[in-house]
Amino acid sequence: MNTNTDPLLIEVRERLEGERTVLQAPRAGLGAEMAVVIAQSLSHLRPWMPWAQEAPTAESSELVVRRMHADFIARRDLCFQIYARRPDGSAGRLLGGTGLHRIDWSVRKFEIGYWIRPDAAGQGHVSEAVRLLTSLAFDRLGARRVEIRCDAKNLKSRGVAERCGFELEGVLRRDALGVDGTPRDTALYARIMA
Repeated sequence: MNTNTDPLLIEVRERLEGERTVLQAPRAGLGAEMAVVIAQSLSHLRPWMPWAQEAPTAESSELVVRRMHADFIARRDLCFQIYARRPDGSAGRLLGGTGLHRIDWSVRKFEIGYWIRPDAAGQGHVSEAVRLLTSLAFDRLGARRVEIRCDAKNLKSRGVAERCGFELEGVLRRDALGVDGTPRDTALYARIMA
């Protein structure tokens, strides 16, 4: 891939398929369903995600989804929703969200983030989503570096990074504030272009 290509000219598939998981780019009309899934997941997400401290409304979620769609088109942020894959290959139940964030096109650096509803945790959907996004980043987007950053105490998130072949580069001490406002450490994992 020519890394001098303007990101707006890069074709980024809006659907990525794994064996058990489908990733789809945000689309208008998804807000109400997203609000329900987030509301059902609050106790699971609240310790780690500042945006998941209270249940969103359908309208506020629709606004977020439409902004994510606009950012996807502009190549500022590449968000996807995680779905269970049906036997016919179509997207089934909405399970969570993921994406390539904090994009630096000049360096070709991306950060993968993810969340999953609690009743779908531990079933391999997040790991499969991370593998799909890692492949997209390196094979299609010319990535030189892909990172996963998470609270050092979030052992489940750290486990995903490790299962997907990301190397722990270090723990950034007192790097961020937790949702309760106290300083927290950030575990920094990365994969680089071979």
